[in-house]
Amino acid sequence: MPAEHLRVIVLGAGIGGLALAAALKQCGIEAEVHERAASLRAEGSGLGMITNAITALATLGIDLDLARRGEVVTAFDIKDARGGQIVRLPMPELGRELGAPSVCLGRNALHEALREAAGDVPVFLGRRAVHVESGASGATVEFDDGSTARGDVVVGADGFNSVVRRQFAGPDEPVLEPGYVCWLAITPFRHPALPKGAVAHYWGSGQRFGLLDIGGGDVYWWGTKNLPVAEARDWRGTREDLLALYDGWAGEVTAAIAATPIERVIAVPARDRGFLEKWGEGRVTLLGDAAHPMLTSLGQGAGMAVEDAVVLATTLARIGDDPVAALRSYEDQRRDRTRMVVEASRALSESEQLEDPELRRARDEQLRGTSFDELVASQRDLLTFPGVHG
Repeated sequence: MPAEHLRVIVLGAGIGGLALAAALKQCGIEAEVHERAASLRAEGSGLGMITNAITALATLGIDLDLARRGEVVTAFDIKDARGGQIVRLPMPELGRELGAPSVCLGRNALHEALREAAGDVPVFLGRRAVHVESGASGATVEFDDGSTARGDVVVGADGFNSVVRRQFAGPDEPVLEPGYVCWLAITPFRHPALPKGAVAHYWGSGQRFGLLDIGGGDVYWWGTKNLPVAEARDWRGTREDLLALYDGWAGEVTAAIAATPIERVIAVPARDRGFLEKWGEGRVTLLGDAAHPMLTSLGQGAGMAVEDAVVLATTLARIGDDPVAALRSYEDQRRDRTRMVVEASRALSESEQLEDPELRRARDEQLRGTSFDELVASQRDLLTFPGVHG
């Protein structure tokens, strides 16, 4: 059937699902999105839309006007706990080379931008999928209220705890937990050590901190701390506890914590899963965190989901007369790149969370000794959208 006659059911209205809705609309493919939550708001966290994600959307003529919604990254520094420079990453330079900047913004701002780009694609809230069935002529989703939705293709963009993934990976697929907690918060904040557009990561012993200017006088900050898995899952401390953990760190770190009411701080355990080689079957596939959940160290969770969306929509538009072949082609195009990013995120996480003083010192010295050209070369492939092939 021609692509313009396809109907795609998207499960999940997070970044991946909304990006896919926007990409499908741009390709002239009918879609509808079903989201289990009662609203699209994602309180209390931010993220970076990295160069590769922005250039991926640009291949379809999608411009989210992110510089207006957030803050273009002007500097990206890795520092020690007291604020001493370890290395400056070449994010702005690579952005200029590759044709798009990196932008930091609130997650809600990105949701809003993607929802606008999706235009008249319907989004249904409070729709919890419980089962997906693929047949010869289409695929059907069953929801917990007994209702159904049917399309030519179903895409599970339903996140870390994906119902669709569970049908391929089984109900007992393990969660991998490296053993540290992550704190996330957005708060109004200004500090001389954090100029406009700055991103700064601070590395200590088994704990880290990050500050990102997201525009509008707000900062998104995050922190990590090595803990036993059970404690990381259920951290219930106070702002004073956080200040004590970061006592002696750079002044801007403790100032950001002090400026944030504890009710604005979200605590979540670090977690990912083993890489899933089989993403789909028949007329069903996975996208984003449902396909390849990853640790946050590379900041590429959103980027990989957006890349997935662009490749899937473009592939369906090209070979829409055979939706099953289109889905398998999409999966083949994305498997190696996303596996690389999942594994690289895990390796970087292990390095970042080091506690051994000698290993930390060797890590930092190696970074300090890395030339600018070497840094550019090491980041270029990651920040380059590989395009659509096959």
